[in-house]
Amino acid sequence: MSQSPFRRFIIILTLAWLALFVLAPHFLVVLTSVMTPDSEHLAVWPMTLDAYARIWEPLYADVFWQSLALSAKATLICLLLGYPFAYIVAKMSPAWRAFMMFLMIIPFWTNSLIRTYAIKLLLGNKGLFNWVLEAIGVIDAPIQMIYTEFAVVFGLTYILLPFMALPLISSFDKLDKDLIEAGHDLGAGFWQRFYHIVLPLTMPGVVAGCLIVFLPAMGMFYVADLLGGAKNLLLGNIIKNQFLVVRDWPFGSAFSVTLIVIMGMMLWLYYAANKKVQRMGGLDDQNL
Repeated sequence: MSQSPFRRFIIILTLAWLALFVLAPHFLVVLTSVMTPDSEHLAVWPMTLDAYARIWEPLYADVFWQSLALSAKATLICLLLGYPFAYIVAKMSPAWRAFMMFLMIIPFWTNSLIRTYAIKLLLGNKGLFNWVLEAIGVIDAPIQMIYTEFAVVFGLTYILLPFMALPLISSFDKLDKDLIEAGHDLGAGFWQRFYHIVLPLTMPGVVAGCLIVFLPAMGMFYVADLLGGAKNLLLGNIIKNQFLVVRDWPFGSAFSVTLIVIMGMMLWLYYAANKKVQRMGGLDDQNL
């Protein structure tokens, strides 16, 4: 009972923080997205949905789908690299596991913008990759890697791979080893155990990792600016240009709201996947 006032204070403080720094900014973005652009005041009334209609114009629709494709490619590569990595780390001894986690966290000590500049040094025509390939005789002339789609996907994968690996490691930690041993005793092969036991039970980690990678990937405009030039744009580039260059705040806000809606749909997907795994429980005979 003596903690009740303090607990009430913490709840009120938390709700006030969320209202001030989460709900209010999002409400302002939604409000701005339905206003009319104005060169003097940035956004004025009357209310209009023109900004949302412009998203589907061919020019912006192409960038929208290109951004989705680039983010999807980076997410898929992160998943293909992160899944076996998480499996190996989860099976390591505590000491080696702590060391691997330490190595994975080290890049976060450096700003991602600085790391993106470092990638330019690797992929440039006179960068490390071309120098090594020429030195061992694989190529005669430098390969154009910088300012290409490959460079953007490479940069996104490099920066976001830890965000895929961490929830996967957590999922492998929670994996019930008895179920795998039971499958082995019942005669299930490696791929059968993986498909019917390991993959379903680690699916929440897969979905969580894909969410954490896919959504930020669409907004990392500096990666597309530095590594992709003007040919490989992300949604973040459009939003940045609309706010800072074109000064069309309603249109930039409409794109931001669209990203929020996509995020909401993907969170629902994560919730549905998690609920499905919980319903499966320990997996019945039919699943095995």
